[in-house]
Amino acid sequence: MITVEEKIARRRRAIEGRPFGPGSQTEHEGKTMTGAQAIIASLEAEGVDTIFGYPGGQAIKIYDALYDSKKIHHVLARHEQGATHMADGYARATGKVGVVLVTSGPGATNTVTGIATAYMDSVPLVVITGQVTRGVIGTDAFQESDIVGITMPIVKHSFLLQSTDDLTRTFREAFYIASTGRPGPVLIDIPSDLSGSEMVFHYPDSVSIPSYRPTYRGNAKQVKQAAQLICEATRPLIMAGGGIVASHACPELVALAERMQIPVVTTLMGKAAIPCSNPLNLGPVGMHGSKYANMAVTESDLIIAVGARFSDRVTGKVSEFAPHVKIIHIDIDPAEIGKIINPDVPIVGDAKVILAALNERLEKMDAHANCEAWRDEVFEWRERWPFYTSDFADYEGKIAPEVLLETLSDKLDPHASIVTTEVGQHQMWALQNIHREHARTFISSGGLGTMGFGFPAAIGAKIGCPDEQVVCIAGDGSFQMNSQEMATAKINDVPVKVLIIDNRALGMVHQWQHLFYNDRYSFTELADNPDFVKLADAYGWRARRIERPEEIDAALDEMLASDEPYLLDVRIPAEQTVYPMVAPGAPIDDIIGALDVTLGGVRVTEKGFGESGRPRVKPSHEGVDE
Repeated sequence: MITVEEKIARRRRAIEGRPFGPGSQTEHEGKTMTGAQAIIASLEAEGVDTIFGYPGGQAIKIYDALYDSKKIHHVLARHEQGATHMADGYARATGKVGVVLVTSGPGATNTVTGIATAYMDSVPLVVITGQVTRGVIGTDAFQESDIVGITMPIVKHSFLLQSTDDLTRTFREAFYIASTGRPGPVLIDIPSDLSGSEMVFHYPDSVSIPSYRPTYRGNAKQVKQAAQLICEATRPLIMAGGGIVASHACPELVALAERMQIPVVTTLMGKAAIPCSNPLNLGPVGMHGSKYANMAVTESDLIIAVGARFSDRVTGKVSEFAPHVKIIHIDIDPAEIGKIINPDVPIVGDAKVILAALNERLEKMDAHANCEAWRDEVFEWRERWPFYTSDFADYEGKIAPEVLLETLSDKLDPHASIVTTEVGQHQMWALQNIHREHARTFISSGGLGTMGFGFPAAIGAKIGCPDEQVVCIAGDGSFQMNSQEMATAKINDVPVKVLIIDNRALGMVHQWQHLFYNDRYSFTELADNPDFVKLADAYGWRARRIERPEEIDAALDEMLASDEPYLLDVRIPAEQTVYPMVAPGAPIDDIIGALDVTLGGVRVTEKGFGESGRPRVKPSHEGVDE
């Protein structure tokens, strides 16, 4: 198991510009070799132990050199997209840089969706693509594609290697760029003739890119202003995003929240930035967040947004987002500050560093919580509007996804498990009902919403963290996007578990068609799905199908106890809807289908607080409640 301390130490090396491995202190240093051999030697110098990929003509020399490596394990995917998602899952789970190796043309273009997924969620990848020889680049040669041009909007940086003189420096810079600042994917395109050219191997132990200098410390004056606003606020709220996870800032976040007794809402990427067991954690906010979390945002007078980018799925209608609020926005990417919401105090820098400075400032000020009434009020809302109650059922006698996933959550060791998701209704049910105690243990495609991501990501996560139980929550539609990777899991002896919430439909779009398009189910019904149990058997997996609530316990126990890859097909009604929900373009306090226990546990559709249960905490700038 990779410890948090090891992850922090690795990130410190990244910031300092040092290689992740031995660097120049390898047996390769000073030796004459081919470009292909130098590529593999560079990866070994960076401490790479795993590559995900798929060979081809323009990458054959690199693969030939890889054949001799005793330090790098190669995972042969069944599709380049699958390989890229595996590297992504590996990176998210371990905190390391994921590495992908593919050939030119379609091999390279098949990685595009995986690269875009990593870019949107700030995941460090180095993608190595073979390219046609330098002499025919631009002539539409066989299997040529301008992958540098194609991926330019979805990478942090890209390199088209032109000389072996630049090879080792390029790899050092690629790993540095991918893992520092706001992490993200970097692409290295390598013409095949360079792979065959001879060179002397010298790996740099440092890096200097004058045009790329991420800000980590933040502005002291702005930190002071932020501390003052926190002390003055009576209804503060922390919005925790993926930047906290990326910077390993969870302890600093918890320290701030607990010192000042500030409730915390999380984005999809910020799940487990604060343990789910912490009472201050209100869980997910936004389109499928809880009503109590959304109301806390709406009624707050100060939002401290850390590593969050105010996505439209979080804000809803921007003009009505948090109308009484002042905003502190902390992010390492200056482009995110003010992009959607103009903050009162903008702070550019690393979440861990800035939260530590903010906690230190509050300590010096001898600051104490002054928002207990607000905290208690929000806790009352949590009791009033739970995601689900045990005595409620949308469909009697059928499996409720909420019950299924809460049962799974209870059976998973929160300290030794990772959950990945595909994209759709099941993703939101998992977000709502799977409880996590540690960052990097809930892996999902947030920004791009990539169907087909979760299953290969689970394989990558399990390879990176072999001692963890890894379960992928999938939909029947999403799973079929990359189901061929069942072969990869079986051949590589990777005992991942896949739980398919099977409604024979493209559930989320089907739900929208029901709610907003008068039940016009245009091409979202998947009545002709394959038999997933038979499909699993064809790949040598164990599998089972269940349809009744009383089967849940035994089926989950069997799945989790298996030391082989296992698929559990769980049938639910096609009409099952994931609630609560905010309609696209609506304000986030206009919530459909929230359970209200004060009304006997029924689903309600009302904006704000409705007729009863209005807030007792008044906005600080208002004299009386209306």
